[in-house]
Formats: sequence, C-alpha cells, structure tokens
Amino acid sequence: MRVTSLLLAIVALAGCAEPTVSLGTGPREYVPGDYSQVLKRWTRDQSDISLSELEDKLTVTATFESWDFRWAYVIRYAADYRLTIEQRRELMETTLRETADTHEFYVALYGGNWRWVDLSRPTSAWIVRLIDDQGSETAPAKIESIVKPGPLEYRYFPFTTIWRRVFRIRFPRQTGDGRPTIAKNAQWFGLRFAGAEGNEELRWVVEPAGEPTGG
Repeated sequence: MRVTSLLLAIVALAGCAEPTVSLGTGPREYVPGDYSQVLKRWTRDQSDISLSELEDKLTVTATFESWDFRWAYVIRYAADYRLTIEQRRELMETTLRETADTHEFYVALYGGNWRWVDLSRPTSAWIVRLIDDQGSETAPAKIESIVKPGPLEYRYFPFTTIWRRVFRIRFPRQTGDGRPTIAKNAQWFGLRFAGAEGNEELRWVVEPAGEPTGG
C-alpha cells in the first residue's frame, strides 16, 4: 500500500501542468455536462511522502469553491434535482453571494495517523493557511468538519471516500486592515499545510486579467 502511494505521487509529479484559473465574476454559460471539467479545473492534489519510510504522511485534495465553480455547481445541481427556473435563480443568488465575504475550500485528506489529520481540533499535526505569491498568509476563519459525508459530497466531490477526513475551510476575503487575502496582482494562490510532520502546498495559477477561463 505504501509503495503504491509513492508510485502514484511520482506519477503525479510527472504529469501535465495544472490548468490556470480566473477569479473573475459575471455570468457563465455552463450546461450540466460541464461540471466535471469545471471541478477538475478548480481541484488540486498533493501528497507528502516520507521516502525513507515509504509512509504517506498527508495526502490532500482540495476544491476552491470560486464564483466560477459555484456557477457550474448550481447548474448541475438544479438539473439533477429538477429545480424550477425560480428555484435555480434563488439558489444561484444565495450561492454566489457567499463569495462576497469568504474564500471557501472543500478539502478531503488522509494521513498515517487518523487523529492527527483532524484539522478542526487543536491537537491536529497540521495547520492550514491561505497563501499567495505576494506574501499574503491568512489563517482560517472557520474549519467545519463534515463528519459523515452524504450523497452531495460523494456525488459532486468524487474524491470523497470513507478513508478521508472531509472539511469545509473558510478564509476571510479581507484582513482586519482591509487588505485582500488574495492579492489583486497575485500570480498564484494556494493552501499551505504545515507541521512537525512536514509541509506541502496546493497552488492555483491565476490567468492574466482579460483572459477568461471559459464558460
């Protein structure tokens, strides 16, 4: 099992570059079938492997629930649950409004010690921070543990498994002095997981302004 994890990590490092993303807002033209592609665009994976012990210390998969992602999610959800046009409109407004105050990530992770990867507890072996290439580093405003993932988590975030702890992690969009936690000129932003066991980063590279991701 440990050898398999190591080989998967090596394959991942040799893979293609991650897609760039756009933090722009505004209408999208997604259809339900676009969701899988959008999910992939906004999801990152990383593993911290101890080569000397062949031990998987931490494997993280995270989706940034951006404006773009949320638009595609609502379109897919509304189609699956056969919402009316008015219900879809209300859900879209509510979902997009949440991006005004926070940056939210859906995170699923596992490691060698189940208790140590509970990010919601002060005894966790790991801390998580929102970072960017301009030097910004922000602590979470809230870490919500999803103790028993349900159909929505398994359906819309298929990397969710019984072997992983699942969280929603929210960061403020602005610091106490009004600075954005993801700088407007940031070339990339990401999540940093750090602790005595090691550290790793998941990064989302930002497209230059004026080059929309799609939709």
